[in-house]
Amino acid sequence: MASHDDPITGSLYDVDSADPNSDLVDRSALQRSDIAEITALMAAMGRLRDAEDALAKASQEYMELGQTDMRAIHYLIIAANRGEVITPGALAVHLAISTASTTKLLDRLERGKHIVRSPHPSDRRALAISITPETHVAARDTVGRKHATRFTAAAALTSQEREIVARFLDDVAKRMTLGDEPWATRHPSGADGELG
Repeated sequence: MASHDDPITGSLYDVDSADPNSDLVDRSALQRSDIAEITALMAAMGRLRDAEDALAKASQEYMELGQTDMRAIHYLIIAANRGEVITPGALAVHLAISTASTTKLLDRLERGKHIVRSPHPSDRRALAISITPETHVAARDTVGRKHATRFTAAAALTSQEREIVARFLDDVAKRMTLGDEPWATRHPSGADGELG
């Protein structure tokens, strides 16, 4: 991991370093103080992303699971907390993966004693997927407790501040959401389809 004393690492979120010729962001109407404040905000978002990435990596290593596995575990925990019955199909839709990939994922999670497959309570043709109590507790007491600190941080804000932060994050998410950009839907070799 690069040191934050490294001049490049320290400039990753500096718009003047990332976009010296204003090819990406027109800054002509902004004061230098505005640019400095925006740069500080971008750096704070970068630190949050770094913290989330480190937490995700540590939790995956602790639970010996991949990213998609962890997303499945999270989904199944929320379903269990809500008393919802989850089928392989519902999990496939949530994860945006194929039926075959879902079967492989469930086989892997079952081998690791993270999930149980059982008959669906109301549909004889379907299976119900549930998280094991041991995995539920392990996830809750590790990554779950860390993620819960976000609530504490939000609780420390005023109602108006929470509204401003939520509006900002929603706006960023909306602007960054992929549309029909050709570069995002094509394989680098030029062939359409899934990577890997």
